[in-house]
Amino acid sequence: MDTEKLITLLLVSPILLIQSILLFIDAKKKGAYAWVWGILGLLQFPFPTIFYYFFVVRPFRKKQMEEE
Repeated sequence: MDTEKLITLLLVSPILLIQSILLFIDAKKKGAYAWVWGILGLLQFPFPTIFYYFFVVRPFRKKQMEEE
């Protein structure tokens, strides 16, 4: 394996793993298909986080504000 590819892999892997774990934990708290968001978080960065914000976080906040 080329050294440049190895360095890239070592830098990108933790970012994707952390994103995936955080999306999984938060989706589990909100009841929003935690496994799906966790797997999507492993695929690329930052689009799953952006989609998660628009499809889960904003509706969840809106729902909470309506209940108050």
